[in-house]
Amino acid sequence: MNQMIPPKFGIGAPVRRKEDDALITGKGIYTGDYRPEGCLTGVMVRSSMAHAKFSLGGLDDIRDMPGIRMVLTHADVASFGTMPTLAMPPLKGGAEYRLPPQELLCSDTVRYVGDAIAFIVADDLASARLAAEMLEIDYEPLDVVVDTEGALSAEAPLVWPEFGTNEAFVQMLGDEAKCASAFDSADKVVSIKLVNNRLVANYMETRGCVAEFDGASERFTLTLGTQGGHGMRDIICKNILKIDPAQLRVVTPEVGGGFGTKAFCYREYPLSMIAARALGAPVRWEADRTDHFLVDAHGRDNVTTAELALDKDSRILGLRIHVIAAMGAYLHQFAPFIPFVGITMSTGLYDIEALDVTVTGVYSNTTPTDAYRGAGRPEAAYLLERLMDKAGEETGLGPVEIRRRNFITSEALPYTTQTGRMYDTGDFNGHLTEALKAAAWESFADRQAESRSRGKLRGIGLCTYVEACAFPGGEEATVELNQNGTVTLLIGTQTNGQGHATAYGQVIAEQLGLDMSAIEVIQGDTDRVRKGGGTGGSRSIPIGLPSVNNATKFLAAKIKEKAADQLEVGVEDLELVEGNVRVVGTDRQVSLAEVAASVGEKLSGQDTVKQAEATYPNGTHVCELEVDPDTGDVDLLNYVIVDDFGVTVNPLLLEGQVQGGTVQAISQALCERTVYDEDGQLLTASLLDYQLIRAADLPNISFQTRNVPSTTNALGIKGAGEAGTIGGCAAVMNALQRALSDGAGVGEIIDMPATPSLVWEAIQAAKA
Repeated sequence: MNQMIPPKFGIGAPVRRKEDDALITGKGIYTGDYRPEGCLTGVMVRSSMAHAKFSLGGLDDIRDMPGIRMVLTHADVASFGTMPTLAMPPLKGGAEYRLPPQELLCSDTVRYVGDAIAFIVADDLASARLAAEMLEIDYEPLDVVVDTEGALSAEAPLVWPEFGTNEAFVQMLGDEAKCASAFDSADKVVSIKLVNNRLVANYMETRGCVAEFDGASERFTLTLGTQGGHGMRDIICKNILKIDPAQLRVVTPEVGGGFGTKAFCYREYPLSMIAARALGAPVRWEADRTDHFLVDAHGRDNVTTAELALDKDSRILGLRIHVIAAMGAYLHQFAPFIPFVGITMSTGLYDIEALDVTVTGVYSNTTPTDAYRGAGRPEAAYLLERLMDKAGEETGLGPVEIRRRNFITSEALPYTTQTGRMYDTGDFNGHLTEALKAAAWESFADRQAESRSRGKLRGIGLCTYVEACAFPGGEEATVELNQNGTVTLLIGTQTNGQGHATAYGQVIAEQLGLDMSAIEVIQGDTDRVRKGGGTGGSRSIPIGLPSVNNATKFLAAKIKEKAADQLEVGVEDLELVEGNVRVVGTDRQVSLAEVAASVGEKLSGQDTVKQAEATYPNGTHVCELEVDPDTGDVDLLNYVIVDDFGVTVNPLLLEGQVQGGTVQAISQALCERTVYDEDGQLLTASLLDYQLIRAADLPNISFQTRNVPSTTNALGIKGAGEAGTIGGCAAVMNALQRALSDGAGVGEIIDMPATPSLVWEAIQAAKA
């Protein structure tokens, strides 16, 4: 039997990350490592109240303090633009969003704890912090609302009184009349109400920036960790500072995690630039962990009700959903788009012919929300998959058969959903069957009985999910041959730790016959990279790699054309091997360096491969767990994932992405909880109060793929960066619900996070 040997490089090769050597030996350069000569330090003065009128005193005294270079207040920056909201899907009937201004520095009212009041620049951090403490802020407290659902009540205090309501917008999809008819004819209706808990991203590297201004060229350089420098540049220049984008260079070094939250422009960035220009010196600002908890955009925070209409055979006739989505005190950069993209995935993998879904965005005196890993799709999958489990219970079909009975069949693909999503390929029942087998689903009862003999409650649960990613568009890639025979890729995606240099490099290495060490990948420099769409929504590899692939082919053709003249042979007789261009079957060759030296101009290949439709990764997660009824502790025992990601570029990178995303989902399901008190104070503002999952709490995560290549992507890739997060929460919570239902008679739906205290209380309530 011949055993297939995996390729050294190229698509499908298990290439180890080339980035890791520098990162794990402390040689990686992050924003916090960059401290140019003469750099000053900025500190933001933030509101200590959730809602209040305020006035400032003692400004002259603070400006005269030793080491203080500048104190910016609203009056100093009022001529600049406000923080923009960029993604506002059209509302039904031409309705408009209630869009308040988010000032660079608040003029007279703060609306959440952490809102921006003043920006102080000093010679050093200690001086800046002392001045911040000395600033006199006279607050006139106003009424506060923090509850997402309660913000819509008639008695709720108003975050923006001029609107007369806390309702920010109402988004609608589907056909209300068609759905109502489906429900009228239903044999059974299953309903559910769930809270999707508010999250704080907690990437390892907190945000920071260094702003510099060159008076001679009148250009800024802004160094910061971001998920896309070109978008950041354009927002700051066009929306806020009102300058030509050519006047700003954005440089992004290593980034210690993004998860969506580093995609956004925050107030500190333009304020640091304003100060740097005024003072003629670099200005550096860096968040501490409390800053991160207070002001970096939070994720999730939905209260959702849903109803499923079933016929006599338990096939779905219609789905009705109402999402109340917390926006916080302002509409953040992409905030209105997050629940909207979620509801476009409302129907999941199921053949649902009638849909009526509404999102009500609400203001509250809390930190604004925005995209967090998965951005709307985890919320949609969580709701639907918990609802499907409940439908399986109420119909008696169980969680597996209710899904199989309602899956979109492979024969029905391509399939367009009621929200306009076009699923091109897949085998949904296939990955479900394989996951159940890998998880030993059929023998669960034996394991449950063994747990019961030890006084423990055992549960098993699943989630079948689909997500939309790699949204329509393209990404320009330029591959250049350097004089020393090495190659440089210029591309406008932005690594946040995903391994882009490895994934891009292995494709370039295969086509040019190079070792990975001879390939440099340049991202995160808007002067060197002409344009770029950044990283988010699992777009970098599905969208970026086809362009890299083609650009490299174009460069390879040019190299062979030049080498053919030198070697006096036809282009078809040449191959690229080990940094040389060689005549096939001989030892006659020239090095890439010699080819580069023989031409006057730099050889390069460039292409932008555009994609007209999103891709749709999908799969099944199965979780098995055990509960201690005396303490409420949940112990994860086994976790199985079978995914369809289309063509796999690098199985090692892929598994790492899936496992990382799944861990974030497990953490949301069991641990993470953002808590405000009635006065709007954030009670979970540090890692002492906000729990994250620990490695010791995690089970072995078994991961395999059952791939069907995409037909909408040029290379058949579907994307994977967010998939673990999308499938994880429902699998864990469905398993927990079964453990509590089977073992303790808990009938009430358990919400996230299922902390030991909440689980214990549910068991006690069932006993009572």
